Amino acid sequence: MKSGRAPVRLHRGDIMSPQKRSVLMSKIRGRGTKCELAVAKLLRTAGVSFDEHAPDLPGRPDFVVRSSKVAIFVDGDFWHGWRFPRWRLKLSERWEAKIAGNIKRDTRNFRKLRRSGWKVVRIWEHQVEKDLARCLERITAAIGRRRPSG
Repeated sequence: MKSGRAPVRLHRGDIMSPQKRSVLMSKIRGRGTKCELAVAKLLRTAGVSFDEHAPDLPGRPDFVVRSSKVAIFVDGDFWHGWRFPRWRLKLSERWEAKIAGNIKRDTRNFRKLRRSGWKVVRIWEHQVEKDLARCLERITAAIGRRRPSG
């Protein structure tokens, strides 16, 4: 006989104390990450003029090409939930809720930008690490110009 209840989900507990986890997580920064620095260098090399962390736009895009109305986000795989359904149950309920909230906020901000006429390019951490040239191709395609030959 089946009950009408959803199955109980078991989360793996954190192996660190709350204090130790807090200290560790406080060292992680939202700006100036290795991936962001790599994309900034890439854009400069390609001759793309951009603003960083635009406070006047939803979600404070990491890079903004105002002349083409392109907002670029360079998102960490963990913090922004790359393939989140595959690994969400490995987190404590608190962290699962945190990442789920980040995903929801990102979606809301992307929609606001698109409704305002912006093109949104989202580049994931693993994409920067794996194929930086492809990241530039995606950005220059959104901007509407060809990648410089060289």
